[in-house]
Amino acid sequence: MRILWFQLPDSRPGRELYWQSQIPGARVTAVGDKPTGDPVDFVQRPYRRPVKRFVEAGALAWLEGLDSIPGDFDWVSSLELCALVTGQAADFARKRGIRQAVFTWSNNPRLPLYYLPPYRQAVRKALQADLFVCTIEAARDHCLALGVPEDRCEVVLPPLDCDLFSPRDRPVSEPVVVFASPIAPNKGIDRVLDAFDIVRRRIPEARLKVLGRGPLEDLVRWRARETGGAVELVGHCDRAGVAEHLRSAAVFTTAPRATPVWDEQFGLAYIEAMACGLPVVTTECGTSYEAVPAPNLRLQDDPRALAEGIITFLEDDALRARVGKRNREWVVKRHEHTQQIEALRRAFAVRGS
Repeated sequence: MRILWFQLPDSRPGRELYWQSQIPGARVTAVGDKPTGDPVDFVQRPYRRPVKRFVEAGALAWLEGLDSIPGDFDWVSSLELCALVTGQAADFARKRGIRQAVFTWSNNPRLPLYYLPPYRQAVRKALQADLFVCTIEAARDHCLALGVPEDRCEVVLPPLDCDLFSPRDRPVSEPVVVFASPIAPNKGIDRVLDAFDIVRRRIPEARLKVLGRGPLEDLVRWRARETGGAVELVGHCDRAGVAEHLRSAAVFTTAPRATPVWDEQFGLAYIEAMACGLPVVTTECGTSYEAVPAPNLRLQDDPRALAEGIITFLEDDALRARVGKRNREWVVKRHEHTQQIEALRRAFAVRGS
């Protein structure tokens, strides 16, 4: 099975492209401006990108020079219905007489981008795809609401390396909290920092590790200085580094909040933390309930509520251990890498026959 992946600008490694590369018998080629580091063939093509205001699937960017891509392919695939490169993938599939697959995390069929040109045209083309790989249940509902036939939708939950993301032999007893997400307003680092101030009034020895990068890094640095190092900006880590920091913590937290064009869809960081045996404290936002089941805590967007949730787990070792064990079992059952890669293989195979 030969798959050509149309890459979004600023794509991150270890996600949809990587998952396709792990399908037994698949040969995957990515086209974009620079490689992600995933184990695939790569064809370099530039983007035309008039502005950089919008990011990820909303990027106002399209690939150039696609007609000269060499090779024969069975599938062309891309991420999200509204992405301009997905519209290009639809045209490419039609011209070459091959099948098209669209991966989607989206949980909102009323997303404003769906109704704005040129995104509207991309969606219209994408709806003719042969396969919609829905990485969460809500994405399937979203596709059906847009008129996608049910038999073209397949839910394949995100695969996770549960050997890499695994617990320590003994749960961490030190009151270490970890935040691992983009350091941006929509992920709520400001709310987490305010909550942590409250946590330290009750548990003065508590520490907060902040993993990631983003526009609010200076805020984290300022809080690190203000707290004398109780807050630590770790910065960007590779997957192995993230796993090690998760194993060194007692509780995982974020505090996402919706924006006019975004709502939390799932959050891979949640299942990475849970696979490492951590309880999760986060806010009620979008469809994150698919990743964060009870007895983890999804709370209102309020520093006091977040602080009380974090304190609940930090002060009760037995509760933390029980929830961590349950989280590990839940993630392995639903997201174990080999199992979900097989589900992805079947999705392509059934619609490619």
